[in-house]
Amino acid sequence: MQCSLASLNRRGHIVHNWKARWFILRQNTLLYYKFEGGRKVTPPKGRILLDGCTITCPCLEYENRPLLIKLKTQTSTEYFLEACSREERDAWAFEITGAIHAGQPGKVQQLHLLKNSFKLPPHISLHRIVDKMRDSSCGIRPSPNMEQGSTYKKTFIGSSLVDWLLSNGFAASRLEAVTLASVLMEENFLRPVGTRSMGAIRSGDLSEQFLDDSTALYTFAESCKKKISPKEEISLSTMELSGTVVKQGYLAKQGHKRKNWKVRRFVLRKDPAFLHYYDPSKEENRPVGGFSLRGSLVSALEDNGVPTGVKGNVQGNLFKVITKDDIHYYIQASSKAERSEWIEAIKKLT
Repeated sequence: MQCSLASLNRRGHIVHNWKARWFILRQNTLLYYKFEGGRKVTPPKGRILLDGCTITCPCLEYENRPLLIKLKTQTSTEYFLEACSREERDAWAFEITGAIHAGQPGKVQQLHLLKNSFKLPPHISLHRIVDKMRDSSCGIRPSPNMEQGSTYKKTFIGSSLVDWLLSNGFAASRLEAVTLASVLMEENFLRPVGTRSMGAIRSGDLSEQFLDDSTALYTFAESCKKKISPKEEISLSTMELSGTVVKQGYLAKQGHKRKNWKVRRFVLRKDPAFLHYYDPSKEENRPVGGFSLRGSLVSALEDNGVPTGVKGNVQGNLFKVITKDDIHYYIQASSKAERSEWIEAIKKLT
């Protein structure tokens, strides 16, 4: 089965020159072909077996080539692949990482499922957590830390943040604390510092989005101090928010432009019938999006494969809402039962 394909540059093993190759990802194998005249030349020039591979992205071994992916096989053979953009590099890294771990459900799928079903208490926002983290009396105190001979000021180690989240009751387990820390980074409250943690956040491996150890460094992102200006607030009529709330909860939603998945708090209202979604990182209680359910269609998506229009290494329990304006919303629940409940509740209002 063909998962994705694109043209990438590949470094040769004997003569270290760079050549354009056409790559196709099929299950646990990455095939590459000669690329001439804008077309791939069959048969394949070679193949990379992904079972037991390790992936490094971004690869920092070449200062003038920031768009590299490095693959190291079980036999220690190294492959260097170069994309044409950061978006393409990160997309390939994500797909390849998913293929590497496809037969190893364990930690990666466990964290992915937890991430999609992560439930922050409704009275606590991510903004409030970061405010407490920055508190001089009870928060995390950044200090100089060293990594690979370089000193980074005002940083803290990954394991100390996990300990802090647990001790302050924001997470029930270390896995849940790592998930919460990953969400804080995705929402730009925290950022990685140093080679190791920056490589982990961009690797596409969900088990290493945030590293729970004493060698990975992080710091507060400057943007977490900024307040949202009135111009950034979406215009919402009082009417559509006046309906009675019939259901609410946390679901994962795929973005329309970047196609990435983010946790959102969904609120279903009737009279009038609207479905709004809120960003848990925003302290104010205003939706970041929503749509009328009149004339909409809602349906479950099969779990045997990734449907057309859906990106990323999803774990199933998907459903789709198509508005009367033909806008498609892809949403992921944490279980089949939760998906069924949402579909039935939405159907009653369409």
